Amino acid sequence: MEYASVTTPFGQRPMSLAMMASQTRASAIPEGARVHKWKVFHNIRTARALLGTSDRALAILNALLSFYPENELCAEDGLVVWPSNEQLMARANGISPATLRRHIAVLVECGLVIRRDSPNGKRFARKGRGGQVEQAYGFDLSPVVARAEEFEALAETVEAEKRAFKRAKERVTLLRRDIVKLIETALLEGVPGNWAAIEGLYQDIIVRLPRTPTKSILDVIGEDLELLRLEIHDALNLHINSQETSGNESHNERHIQNSNPESHIESEYGFGKNQEASGSADETDNLHSLPKRELPLKLVLDACSNWKDLAEGGEIRHWREFLHVSETARPMLGISPSAWRAACVVLGDKQAAITLAAIYQRADQINNPGGYLRSLTERAGEGQFSVWPMVMALLRARLDQTKTPERPHETALTSGHVPSEDNSGMLISSALAERMKKR
Repeated sequence: MEYASVTTPFGQRPMSLAMMASQTRASAIPEGARVHKWKVFHNIRTARALLGTSDRALAILNALLSFYPENELCAEDGLVVWPSNEQLMARANGISPATLRRHIAVLVECGLVIRRDSPNGKRFARKGRGGQVEQAYGFDLSPVVARAEEFEALAETVEAEKRAFKRAKERVTLLRRDIVKLIETALLEGVPGNWAAIEGLYQDIIVRLPRTPTKSILDVIGEDLELLRLEIHDALNLHINSQETSGNESHNERHIQNSNPESHIESEYGFGKNQEASGSADETDNLHSLPKRELPLKLVLDACSNWKDLAEGGEIRHWREFLHVSETARPMLGISPSAWRAACVVLGDKQAAITLAAIYQRADQINNPGGYLRSLTERAGEGQFSVWPMVMALLRARLDQTKTPERPHETALTSGHVPSEDNSGMLISSALAERMKKR
């Protein structure tokens, strides 16, 4: 019986294993199965790209379905239709005979219809005395019923991909708006920083966006824009916090006098030993408004450039390599194992390593690195120390040493205004540009 269910095409049209598999699958329709032909057709049309069919082929499938008298396809009623080529061309908007033959072949190859050719290749139906169809030769619509659930699942996949693409596109649009407006705010409010370089970095990201992007491209662009937006947001927050800190210091009229070189560094980071009680509380509150994200490795290496000299090959690519350098730097600075263990317990391995790198960067200005590390560890335990201000101070010091005249960056955002550079805006450009080079 299985052999009898397989039919071969008439004339010189070849038989294939794919056609045989399609017929076998169509013969396994569950008993009593019924599907609404236009609902299934809608799913097929939605999933046409996954099925490998075309719009013209679907126009012919639509015409074939129209020759079936009922809206519900049911195997018990017979699923073969036998229109002539002239009838099919008329219902398929008057396509040519050659186009009709070509797209019927596409429907057969995709397993959407099955040819049931008569011995002479003609399409007709043989009816019994009661008028019922006993034998029909033409196009079998059984695959539409047998694969109805498959078509529905494929259509849902396509719709889900469309929704994901729409969300990715909306995300990029919102990020672009946020970045442009945040840069405009920085310029209007006079926030110091190399905003021209940041705006140029934004343009470098946008120029990679094609006219018709795919979802994967939108995801990559979205990640880069998200990182840039977070960096700009953090830079603006740091500026706000620095203004608030300066206002608090002026209000409290603090005067710190200490000839120890360590006091210079501590006050620069905002955690001097001689702070009044109220001043300490202000600094502790200020810590809560610092960025909650971890410092990027590139940013730390920009601040602590001497750290790379201790690495094997003079290059650090991962946090693992960064932490490994601590084993070399600690004895060089004369820091005891107990002081180092205490710092790792309180700060964590990564934060302790960043602190050690900052101390190594300013080793010529610190008389007692071990004592200084213990002092910072105690402050961290009291919630009065963060590595963010320490790294930012080192970056500002480095920028002051390497500052060069800036060229005006004439864009719609800057409107000819040349921003100042003494701010983390330059730091953002330095840290993020490395990632852009890898794209």
